[in-house]
Amino acid sequence: MKKLITIVGFVLVLAGSAQADDDDDQDRAFRALEAGEILPLDVILRRVSDVAAGVPIEVELERDDGIWVYSLEIRTQPGRIVELEVDAATGRILEIEDYEG
Repeated sequence: MKKLITIVGFVLVLAGSAQADDDDDQDRAFRALEAGEILPLDVILRRVSDVAAGVPIEVELERDDGIWVYSLEIRTQPGRIVELEVDAATGRILEIEDYEG
């Protein structure tokens, strides 16, 4: 359970959101994780590591067209930034963009 809370907290800290509805967002993410609707962030990062191994610099979890989606921004070596949208329930990459940074 502690690992679950840590992962949800990590997602929200990386998202960097400071709005009043953060608590609602955190609760929603926690409930989705508890209900098995989404995979933990560490699982998602392992699944995308073949195409984007590196340091996550931004992570968001949101509903998009009825599904949970992780939006990830990952700094890879050497100095590339990869942006991904990943189905939070399955880990399937929905979209990927690669930038030189």
